[in-house]
Amino acid sequence: MIIDLPSTTTSQINSRLVRLRDEGGATTLGRVLTLVIVTEDGQRTDAAIDAANEASREHPCRVIVVARGARQAAPRLDAQIRVGGDAGASEVVVLRLYGELAKEGASCVMPLLLPDTPVVAWWPFDAPISPSKDPIGQLAQRRITDAAAEKNPIKALESRRAHYAPGDTDLAWTRLTLWRAMLAASLDLPPYEKITEVEVTGEADSPSTDLLAAWLTDRLKVPARRFKATSGEGIVQVRLARAGGDVDLHRPDGKVGTLVQPGQPSRRVALQRRSVRDCLAEELRRLDPDEVYAAALKSLAKVSKGRVPTPKPEEAPAEAAADPANGKTPAPRKPKAKASS
Repeated sequence: MIIDLPSTTTSQINSRLVRLRDEGGATTLGRVLTLVIVTEDGQRTDAAIDAANEASREHPCRVIVVARGARQAAPRLDAQIRVGGDAGASEVVVLRLYGELAKEGASCVMPLLLPDTPVVAWWPFDAPISPSKDPIGQLAQRRITDAAAEKNPIKALESRRAHYAPGDTDLAWTRLTLWRAMLAASLDLPPYEKITEVEVTGEADSPSTDLLAAWLTDRLKVPARRFKATSGEGIVQVRLARAGGDVDLHRPDGKVGTLVQPGQPSRRVALQRRSVRDCLAEELRRLDPDEVYAAALKSLAKVSKGRVPTPKPEEAPAEAAADPANGKTPAPRKPKAKASS
């Protein structure tokens, strides 16, 4: 059910929500938190709402969408309430703010917050420079951003590092969960040797690749080198060098990876690129500060950028060193280009 309330007030919105709960039999006891989505009004707003609806099936909540419209228009608040099948396991309140009111999102959100429940703020696209100092961010215990959705993802990630505050997190970090779990599990198997070199390869504008390199730097105490991939999506390859043999995790297609390590057969592992709704649901499972993410951000400065290593020339087979038919020595073969990952 979708109910439109044009040119309304927060008091009228609250009254309508109470009536809907009385008619439908739902109470605030079924909501575990308030999720505030901050975005510009447009086509991408519905994509963020859909992701929140899917996440609400695991975390029933009230979703308040602050959709900021044209700043040149007259001050006006248009609201939309979505319940039932149009809201997943939550109730969605969309606030479209126009004119000077677009700057007062926090004032419009406060009367609609559920009492005695945590508040999570999510910027699915363009986030403020310092989320913890944003008026809406100050209302929240947890603040979620997404560097990968910004115009300059790497610059956005640097901004997260410079302005980090306990409670901040980023979906670029959440997308690493499967990679972190797989790499940690691979090091639980023999040989138990010290990692001497770390290489992480991914797309040039992939903030997750930078964060993975920083996390490995922090946990393994070895400065990682970050390479730019010439093919593939997101994170493409991680190589952990040690005396007994390298651990190599390669995902060329963004779906299935191959794990190679000494003493073990090569294994194909599921490394599907995660959707926004999956990452959002994971972040809503914990509302305390993420110390591991904070440590990874601090280690970003220790990650060195480099080019993909040039492959060594292949040695010609001994029997092909000379051609008995003409007595000429064949020209050396050109090295095959190593697949960047």
